[in-house]
Amino acid sequence: MMEVLLASGIGVLTGAGLWLALRPRTFDLIVGLTLLSYAVNLFIFAASRPAIGRPPVIRGDLPATLANYADPLPQALVLTAIVIGFAMTAIVLALALRSYGAGGSDHVDGREQ
Repeated sequence: MMEVLLASGIGVLTGAGLWLALRPRTFDLIVGLTLLSYAVNLFIFAASRPAIGRPPVIRGDLPATLANYADPLPQALVLTAIVIGFAMTAIVLALALRSYGAGGSDHVDGREQ
C-alpha cells in the first residue's frame, strides 16, 4: 500500500510539474520546476528501499548486514538536493522579479498576450 501511495505521489508531482513548467508565465515555470525537483527527490528516496525503524548507522547490538540498516547515502543526497533546490529557487525568483521589473511582463518570452 505504501508503495502505491509513494508511486502515485511521484506521478502527481511529475505531472503537475510538467504541466506548470510548460505554462507561458514565469512564476508557473518556477513552481513547475520546483515540483519536478520534489518528484526527483521522492524518486531517489523511493529507489533506496526506505526502511522504517532501521538505523542508518551501524550499531554494536545488531549484525552488520544490509537487512538491518537503512542506506544513509540516498538520505544525504536528498537532503543536499533539498538545500540546493531551495537556494536555486530563491535565486530564480529574484531573477524573475528583476525581469518583471525591467520588462513589465511575466511571460517567458517577454511578450504580453
